[in-house]
Amino acid sequence: MTDAEPPDVIVVGAGVIGLSAALALRARGLSVTVLDREGPAAGASAGNAGAFAFTDILPLASPGILRRAPRWLLDPLGPLSVPPAYAPRILPWMLRFWRACAPERVRRATAAQTALMDFSRDTLEPFLEATGTVAMLRKDGNLQVYEGQAEFEAALPGWQVRADHGIAFTHLDAAGMAALQPGLAPRFTHGTFTPGWYSIADPKTYVLALAGRLRDEGGAIARAEVTALRPTADGVAVVTSAGTRRAGQVVVAAGAFSHRIARTLGERIPLETERGYNTTLPAGALDLRTQVTFGGHGFVVTRLSSGIRVGGAVELGGLDRPPDFRRSEAMLRKAKTFLPGLNTEGGRPWMGLRPSLPDSLPAIGHAAATRRVVYAFGHGHLGLTQSAGTARLVADLVTGAAPAIDLAPFSPQRFR
Repeated sequence: MTDAEPPDVIVVGAGVIGLSAALALRARGLSVTVLDREGPAAGASAGNAGAFAFTDILPLASPGILRRAPRWLLDPLGPLSVPPAYAPRILPWMLRFWRACAPERVRRATAAQTALMDFSRDTLEPFLEATGTVAMLRKDGNLQVYEGQAEFEAALPGWQVRADHGIAFTHLDAAGMAALQPGLAPRFTHGTFTPGWYSIADPKTYVLALAGRLRDEGGAIARAEVTALRPTADGVAVVTSAGTRRAGQVVVAAGAFSHRIARTLGERIPLETERGYNTTLPAGALDLRTQVTFGGHGFVVTRLSSGIRVGGAVELGGLDRPPDFRRSEAMLRKAKTFLPGLNTEGGRPWMGLRPSLPDSLPAIGHAAATRRVVYAFGHGHLGLTQSAGTARLVADLVTGAAPAIDLAPFSPQRFR
């Protein structure tokens, strides 16, 4: 595809959202070029926990997080941290987050998140079948564990919300947990198992497979950093590090860097970066039978084809700070305490940038400056989970079809 014959759509971002959207657009007969500053699966899409967390409908912004945040923030290596030097810059975002924790806003966000989760779940397996990746899907569930009666009871209102939305789960005592996942430390006395929590064999392998499928279907992928978008009379000029390209329409799915691109269209979208950390251990490090979530400590342990991954936590530190791998080491030490049989030798640490909006909902919709630009970013730690659903919605927006769910709660302009 030459500049004289521009593609119907340029997708900015070769992560799981961008590539899924590109494939959905190709399925509707549009020519597509994907541009990415590093190439496919280079960011958070490669190093996440590999979960399709369809039961995770409660927004991060909630009264519960407000109760726990002060204790967490006191630990610089704990589940939630803000580097002191970055605190002044993130203050406006934190104020929006605090406002999003109001009960009525949480209720509305939960309803919107549930709609997107249900739609994403319903579209997932057809998308995997269409892209030849269904063999990578696993349905091992998730075990959320609690330290004592008090922590378990504090979680029950959240489970009632899930029950009200028809999500299946089972509460377990210590014996029930041991039957499901042997080897948990006795400090964990209660647990809840959600069978509807799926996973992918390995997120990087999956995203690279999507890239290969797109190329096979005639789509193009190029490495270039997009620095600006300029609406034109008949499309969009895409300014990149390798020159200017043109397309009829553009989809911005550049993850944590998306707000910088939106700013060139005159929009200030309050996107922040959840810097997530993990360590991937060799495959034999633990006999792990289901994903285990240590919610009180903000991390999970998950089984991938590439090994056992221990990761999570939130460091709100922006795009430019170097990684602090002490956070990975701290989680690994905790994981060894919580799962004494875990062999922590031979691990590979990683840090990724998860794009997060204050109300825990992504931005899915047209740009204010032009309907020829569609935004699809801000999924936080749910990008993989919501990728198939978001791809379908993006294809609807680009082609002018009626979206399957109400997109008003996801409007990129909702923060004005």
